[in-house]
Amino acid sequence: MKTSEIKFTVKVDENHLPVSIHWEAADAGEKSSSKSVMIALWDEKEHNTLRIDLWTKEMMVDEMKKFYFQNVMTLTDTFERATGDKQTAKEVRSFFDGIVSKFVQ
Repeated sequence: MKTSEIKFTVKVDENHLPVSIHWEAADAGEKSSSKSVMIALWDEKEHNTLRIDLWTKEMMVDEMKKFYFQNVMTLTDTFERATGDKQTAKEVRSFFDGIVSKFVQ
């Protein structure tokens, strides 16, 4: 059995606010920096979601809105693939299609 690792390195300032976020996935040969990261984990013992949401001072509000909406849409794709619930996915997409144009340029 193979083990893969994805590594995040977060540099923080004196107030513990992220200044830079770097990530790498050795197996994929990927290494880059980012202004924001959202990580969600399912805690199998507690049956709830654990989240880590970080963004740097350089992340502009418009970028955060776009990042948020794109995350919702890709989560919807994942939800549909994992559950086969096309109707709920359609409703989520419809809802967000209606508001995305107001917030994301």
